[in-house]
Amino acid sequence: MIAQAIRANLDVVHQGIALLATFDPAGYATRDPAVFNSTIGGHLRHVLEHYTSFLDGLDQDEGIDYENRARDVRIERECAHARECLAQVAARLENTLAASSADCPVRVRMENPPTAGVASWSASSVSRELEFLLSHTVHHYALIAVICTRLGHQPAADFGMAPSTLRHQVAQAAG
Repeated sequence: MIAQAIRANLDVVHQGIALLATFDPAGYATRDPAVFNSTIGGHLRHVLEHYTSFLDGLDQDEGIDYENRARDVRIERECAHARECLAQVAARLENTLAASSADCPVRVRMENPPTAGVASWSASSVSRELEFLLSHTVHHYALIAVICTRLGHQPAADFGMAPSTLRHQVAQAAG
């Protein structure tokens, strides 16, 4: 089961790498008012930093804190740097998780309102967090796909589509 979860996450990370390999860097940091004034770089930074938080949390054994992110503007602004960071995340996913158990318990910091003051932690598992990361990444990739299209760049047909949607489309075409 862990192998499937890792493969699914590696697939979406590699989709990002492939997109950036064909994308004109000039549009990478262009804000699109129709998509919440966001940028491709902003979405990729957000995705990358969630993967980094997950991997750091596993490595440090202190828990996964998705709120504690670097918010590295270089990832937002430099297409080549973001591509390198995606490749690093892919390598870390392969190396770090190869020996992990899907049911390995982890602690995850819960998102609390700013007025809460004290961090709250919840129990989770490696497989549950991989599922979250996959869903989270696909969601942001869908927004990236819209921005790409509006900039005149057509991403791969499966970019930003959930694996379950892709399986459904295959089943519909076959039957």
